[in-house]
Amino acid sequence: MSRICPLFSGSTGNSTYISTAEGGILIDAGASYKSLCNAVEMAGGNMQELLAVAITHEHIDHIKGLKVLLKNLKIPLIASQKTLEALAAGECIPEKTTVFVADEGEKDFGNIKISRFATSHDCEGSSGYVVTLPDGKRCAVCTDLGVVTDEVRSAITGSKAVLIESNHDVNMLKNGPYPPHLKLRILSDKGHISNAACAVELTQLLQNGTTRFILGHLSQKNNLPMLALSTAKSTLMDIGAAAERDYILSVAKPCGNGVIVL
Repeated sequence: MSRICPLFSGSTGNSTYISTAEGGILIDAGASYKSLCNAVEMAGGNMQELLAVAITHEHIDHIKGLKVLLKNLKIPLIASQKTLEALAAGECIPEKTTVFVADEGEKDFGNIKISRFATSHDCEGSSGYVVTLPDGKRCAVCTDLGVVTDEVRSAITGSKAVLIESNHDVNMLKNGPYPPHLKLRILSDKGHISNAACAVELTQLLQNGTTRFILGHLSQKNNLPMLALSTAKSTLMDIGAAAERDYILSVAKPCGNGVIVL
């Protein structure tokens, strides 16, 4: 049985656990090592069975527990060349860690294959990942992107399940407490995508076979789970699709999320 579980999602921390009967991987490690261990256990997994950790980019909400995790588990690290350079400069990679450059093509870890695609965010080498499971099913983790590029769209199309960013409601952001420069950064092509932009992508994904959607990286200041859900459902309804009949839709909470069986 293959599963995907967003352990942590949002500005306070991000980590997604993807597992099979033979082992699993983490995408990002944006919580303390202890918290990651507890979350994986709550998801029915075991940290000792992890095969690798893939990092999307070097922002602290994606790497908080990475160094301690690598010290304790001694598993391989995969990231883009630019992200690896940033992690090394920040002394986040312990000595003797096995490192794989994600830019160099698909990587195999046991019975799980990981491939990278570039995302548009305000750091060099930012990535999303597509994971291919033993039964051939694919799932994708796609957050922290200011715009959905053709590369992103091509990479995630055909995935069985997609964890995709639905960061903010535009009106809440514009009228919210953030200073002007931060609002502009979030709204830019190097920031984060809105509920509306996410919903448009869901329609295309559904038409190409994706049936399980997880809305992730919601802003705690500029969004509400019900807004993200209603925007997505409304846009999908416009193409005649109904929740639970044609697709399964959920919102990733900051922590304590359930497991989705693929």
